[in-house]
Amino acid sequence: MSLLELRDLVKIYRTDSAFGASRGEMLAVNRVSLDVNAGEALGLVGESGCGKSTLGRMALRLIEPTSGSVRFDGQDVLSANGSELRRLRRDMQIIFQDPFASLDPRMRVEEIVTEPLLVHQNGCKQSDRRLKAVEMMRLVGLDEAALRRYPHEFSGGQRQRIGIARALILRPKLIVCDEPVSALDVSVAAQIVNLLKELQREFGLAYLFISHSMPVVRYLSDRIAVMRRGEIVESGPAEQIISTPSHEYTRSLLAATPEPETIPS
Repeated sequence: MSLLELRDLVKIYRTDSAFGASRGEMLAVNRVSLDVNAGEALGLVGESGCGKSTLGRMALRLIEPTSGSVRFDGQDVLSANGSELRRLRRDMQIIFQDPFASLDPRMRVEEIVTEPLLVHQNGCKQSDRRLKAVEMMRLVGLDEAALRRYPHEFSGGQRQRIGIARALILRPKLIVCDEPVSALDVSVAAQIVNLLKELQREFGLAYLFISHSMPVVRYLSDRIAVMRRGEIVESGPAEQIISTPSHEYTRSLLAATPEPETIPS
């Protein structure tokens, strides 16, 4: 059974002029259907502006679709009310693209990492929250001392590790990884991708991994879906997509990076 089921999702953005007159519509996502199974990494790859991030946010209902359906663990996400949606989101988290913009600069790392516990487990004692935060820091390769510091004191890679810790602290079943390494240099990005792979193995996580980089998607994903201009043009097992792509656009993405990048362990 699929953990996440997206069916015929459509997102239309209406564009207005400065004076409020309608200028038209932009079709960002066009009737996309995808499944992510428990414990599976599905890579969603395509060029910038093709609708990948919009799709990932609709999966979590951070953006409301124009039409279509989203089911998570058998439950209808789009019809869920406030308390039901909050309960669903305990098991659905996101890692954002920009590690500089996604962390509140006014909050210490301990507050950032434990904030999901305050939202979703209000009865959790402060001492228990801290213990969980220390454990998360260890899992993402940071020490306890980091909890006392502010985001601006860390590098981009370290900030992304903090974002991963925040996403993991509720032990979700699914994480949407929205271009989590695109703002990082190659060596740091490789470390983060390896960390995500290790965490998936340790916790049995499902990933919807969004990226424009075919080598990164190939390394991390069990299956790959290729997106172009708001539509899925091809999907299948990762090795099949890499070795025998059927769509011209997939071939062009592979031709842009003909040799797989080395992901150091």
